[in-house]
Amino acid sequence: MTKFIFVTGGVVSGLGKGITAASLGRLLKQRGLKVAAQKLDPYINVDPGTMSPFQHGEVFVTDDGAETDLDLGHYERFIDEDLTKFSNLTSGKVYWNVLNRERQGGYLGETVQVIPHITDEIKNFIYEGARKSNADVLITEIGGTTGDIESQPFLEAIRQISLEQSRDNCLFIHVTLVPYLKGSNEHKSKPTQHSVKELRSIGISPDIIIARTDEPLDDSIKAKISLFCNVERDCVIENLTLPCLYEAPIMLHEKGLDEVVCRKLKLQTEKPDLTEWNSMIKKIKSVDKKVVIAIVGKYVKLHDAYLSIIESLNHAGFHTGSKVTIKWIESQDITPENVGEQLQGVDGIIIPGGFGDRGIEGKITTCRYARENNIPYLGICLGMQIAVIEFARNVCGLAGANSSEFTDSPHPVIDLMEEQVGITHKGGTMRLGAYPCKIKDGSLLKSLYKEDLISERHRHRYEFNNNYRETFAEHGMVICGTSPDGHLVEAVELPVNRFFIGVQYHPEFKSRPNRPHPLFVGLLEAALGDR
Repeated sequence: MTKFIFVTGGVVSGLGKGITAASLGRLLKQRGLKVAAQKLDPYINVDPGTMSPFQHGEVFVTDDGAETDLDLGHYERFIDEDLTKFSNLTSGKVYWNVLNRERQGGYLGETVQVIPHITDEIKNFIYEGARKSNADVLITEIGGTTGDIESQPFLEAIRQISLEQSRDNCLFIHVTLVPYLKGSNEHKSKPTQHSVKELRSIGISPDIIIARTDEPLDDSIKAKISLFCNVERDCVIENLTLPCLYEAPIMLHEKGLDEVVCRKLKLQTEKPDLTEWNSMIKKIKSVDKKVVIAIVGKYVKLHDAYLSIIESLNHAGFHTGSKVTIKWIESQDITPENVGEQLQGVDGIIIPGGFGDRGIEGKITTCRYARENNIPYLGICLGMQIAVIEFARNVCGLAGANSSEFTDSPHPVIDLMEEQVGITHKGGTMRLGAYPCKIKDGSLLKSLYKEDLISERHRHRYEFNNNYRETFAEHGMVICGTSPDGHLVEAVELPVNRFFIGVQYHPEFKSRPNRPHPLFVGLLEAALGDR
């Protein structure tokens, strides 16, 4: 029988519920348990796929093609389990399913209401996640902050699950803020008390309180929270701000989180084996080289828009013993006249994914500068398409070459996939999820992956136009990765450069702190040179 852990948040948003849930998942996995994770988001969008990165951050894509919340990236990186479409649910998707069922007569004429129909849909999703994953423990994070109107159906649903499954099989963890007032040199527990009171008013009593704080908590403040929030003393767990998020599992283990969780859920397990994780933390703390990587994009004002790329660079940094400094550059600000100044001092360049024509010419200028000056370059999704457009214009002599996504062009070297023609709906209609890629023998890509066939995750509509393959080959660009049938171009490279690779997929989604992605490792090794 699956045990259910529900993680809620109080006082303010952004306290790190996702990191807490992911850390706990790692600790339980290291105790020999099979762990799965979910994120339930109260917003009305069906999924984050059509949301602006400035509002939501990156869209994390699973192997089975679900466009999900970025917290799922944390879950995958920490727990090291591939998540699925049963790992992310929104209010929009809940109401979409319920209303479609009502239109089809699925409720046999009943009056459709929040309780039981909306809450039943949420519960069914949670139960299905447990069944599909066959997990010993399912960790479900409820997005938003306790007291928000939007999250009430989700909280009611998990309250009902605790009744249906019994309290021995359900656990409530509440992540809350304990602010420190420097003027009086003391922590304040009142916000936590009010948040727990709000939670209890709807029938949920937290079993564990994770106290998010910037300063260590005195035993007296823990005792006060324990007394006023009706939880045991050792169930008030301090969660300090850390310099590196990957230290969180170790810290929470030392504070006793996984021990308390196993006691509460009556889980008989061995002590967690954290040898590998501790070894990784030591490696993180012992980096002795520095490298500067420019990320040239259109959403750089919100770094969360590129969260998985940031973490992938960090993972590769751990592996190469280097501290990665990211230079954020707005692609709109780059011109042929200032590109050298903008990129001064960088050791490598990444052009990430994106949609729309804003800032495209700045990216093309950046790509040309990288190619002509032999600066290690990694183009991801749109970044690969940029490399193709730039090469077409400036090496192949195809004046006006462009992508048909941006403009009508005499040379649409990037064009709409045949199966995408005529599609007007934006959500969930791209090439999404894991697809195989066959790697060309003798290529740099092959030397990095050391495999003939790989699987990577995609999120795009436009592809390399096969009508131009011969032209590109004649001028020195190597198509180093294709679909197994050879029809779709998945990766290109320039052998004359020390590192110049563009990939149509998103390698950042599969990088792990203890198993960095080979493309990011290759980029950093090239950027470091002989250092």
